[in-house]
Amino acid sequence: MPLINLIIILVVVGVILWVINNYIPMQANIKKILNVVVIIVVVLWLLSVFGVIGNIANIRVG
Repeated sequence: MPLINLIIILVVVGVILWVINNYIPMQANIKKILNVVVIIVVVLWLLSVFGVIGNIANIRVG
């Protein structure tokens, strides 16, 4: 994946998260949970893109 695509995806995810946090009324606890989930998903995706972990499709839970 080219670096410019990676940067564009990260910017889009950041803007979407910012819009949700600022313009959609939610309880603070729900916003915190949403932020943590998005950050974990993005970090796992980045680790997969850079080859630190294997393909995410091969990860099985349970």
